[in-house]
Amino acid sequence: MPPRRRYAAVLFIATAFMTTPVLAWGPLGHRIVAGMAQERLSEPVRREVRNLLQPDDESTLVDIAIWADDLRDTDPARFRATGKMHYVNFSSVQCSYVPQRDCRKGECVVAAIERYEKTLADRSRPRAERADALRFLSHFIADAHQPLHASFRRDKGANSVQLRYGRENWNLHAVWDSLLLKSADLRWPDYAARLGPGLKPATDAGDPAQWAEESCRIVRDGGVYPDGDTIDDDWLARERPVAEERLQQAAARLVAVLERTLGSAPR
Repeated sequence: MPPRRRYAAVLFIATAFMTTPVLAWGPLGHRIVAGMAQERLSEPVRREVRNLLQPDDESTLVDIAIWADDLRDTDPARFRATGKMHYVNFSSVQCSYVPQRDCRKGECVVAAIERYEKTLADRSRPRAERADALRFLSHFIADAHQPLHASFRRDKGANSVQLRYGRENWNLHAVWDSLLLKSADLRWPDYAARLGPGLKPATDAGDPAQWAEESCRIVRDGGVYPDGDTIDDDWLARERPVAEERLQQAAARLVAVLERTLGSAPR
């Protein structure tokens, strides 16, 4: 079986029975966001990131890009406790975020970003706690920009929407997580190098609710859902620029958040 087909078959088995959307962008997308962001960090902030992570044998945002998803295997109890923080479900097609309605008990990606940014900024907290906050924050900012992680539809983030791509079976969530990017046949460093020059400085890096609302509107107004139950390379080519723009926005906003949070660290 060719590598691309084998990858798809394994991914379908892994995602077909998911009950909640918790793997936004997949490893490739998360590393693209982290790689672009790492390149744009100022040297003082890079140093702060390195200081937080080095005791755990890590040093860059790329090293921690998929940590929050890896908890599924390394720490299942913690993964269950944080699973709802990877996404937010809007209650209507208006895509207007109301915390009391859409994020009860603070268990959604919007509240998680706000919470972990505060933890990261608090230098009185233990180093390990702040390092975990950095891991979660970096991952969840990317998650908020995957359209199907901020939807109003009651289809489990499109995990229950089954599609055919050639001879392969996919669910729509996995298509947006992985196939859209994987089908470009680029490794993450090359993909990040291609998208990186298009990054624009974020002017709205303080409002994760807005980022989630943007994702919801893409689901509502865009071509996220195909017309039928079959997709082809032309459909992937049409939708891929939407995914790539969201990766760029996630990276730019991650940079802005980390510069604001860590940029005033004492030397």
